[in-house]
Amino acid sequence: MVNIDLQKAILDVVENQIRENNPPATKKTFDRLLKNGHSEDDAMKLIGSAVAIEIYEVLKNKKPFDEKRYVKALR
Repeated sequence: MVNIDLQKAILDVVENQIRENNPPATKKTFDRLLKNGHSEDDAMKLIGSAVAIEIYEVLKNKKPFDEKRYVKALR
């Protein structure tokens, strides 16, 4: 079951990362996914999966955001 509020919050994070180009890997991934035929909505959700993984890791291990791990998930 999808938590709509959580999904919206994660997609907001993705939108902010793309708009602010921070980290740059998010925008590059978004562009790559579009180029490979994904819709904008699908690309946002795929990137959102990487965001969700990183949030889980941060909460589970009580460690700060790890950009290297996040970029690896984007690839």
